[in-house]
Amino acid sequence: MSTAEAAQQKTSRAGRNLPAAVGVGLSLIAVVGVGLIWLPWLFIVFAAVALGAAVIEVHRALLRKAMQAVWAPIAVGTVVSVLGGYFVSVQDVGIEDTTFVVICLCGMLIASLVGRLFGGAEGFIRDISASALLIAYIPLLGVFVPLLMGASDGNLRMLAIIVVVAASDTGAYATGVLFGRHKMAPAISPSKTWEGTGGGVALSAIVGTVLSVYLLGGPWWVGAILGVLCSLAGTTGDLVESLIKRDAGIKDMSNFLPGHGGVMDRLDSMLVAVPVGWLVLHLALGG
Repeated sequence: MSTAEAAQQKTSRAGRNLPAAVGVGLSLIAVVGVGLIWLPWLFIVFAAVALGAAVIEVHRALLRKAMQAVWAPIAVGTVVSVLGGYFVSVQDVGIEDTTFVVICLCGMLIASLVGRLFGGAEGFIRDISASALLIAYIPLLGVFVPLLMGASDGNLRMLAIIVVVAASDTGAYATGVLFGRHKMAPAISPSKTWEGTGGGVALSAIVGTVLSVYLLGGPWWVGAILGVLCSLAGTTGDLVESLIKRDAGIKDMSNFLPGHGGVMDRLDSMLVAVPVGWLVLHLALGG
């Protein structure tokens, strides 16, 4: 058997290129881990680039529905809002981080309107709706990354949210395989079950409780609420992205991440969970 045939067989059995998937997965874990523990700016740059790539991916999906967003200023604005939002959070530059990100979001919308202004009346509403969807879906949710990281223990808060979402996925998968009987949303994600979702919520609440007490120094109930809400938010994010892909008729958002598909295929849960986690921790533990 030739090397090419062996690689093709390995890919076909797993459904993806397993060595590439493992390599990319370990690289992502390493960047996130090093960034959150030692180099916050590395994590912020990584998040900004990932969210910018996500804008491009969703734009390509919308093109399959003949929706032409003015994507370039949104992609650039997303990167600027994340990098700049974190910078004004940790440096005294005379502007609040929330004010900065709102300005960025408004700038993206205005740039999108101007960019489509001279493209003719045909399809104008459709195209600006696509731009508005891009802004609401990616940068509006994504700016909670710098807002979260801007807290004095922001890296630990981000780490806690990532871990509880991962625990939710693990719990849902294990419980679904062992006990899953009732389909949650068969038309959207056939593998999801109500039993699996419940198991994911339960494990996420347990892990959140432990992290709140031993990582964040907060009350146990904060972690329990964080786990439950982030688990539900992550599940919502996963279902939303699945619906977008089904409507667009694609399996993966892109091939940006070999063996994993697109950036959004990895960010879908986190993108919705981070704003929810920020709200819980901000209200319970302060800014």
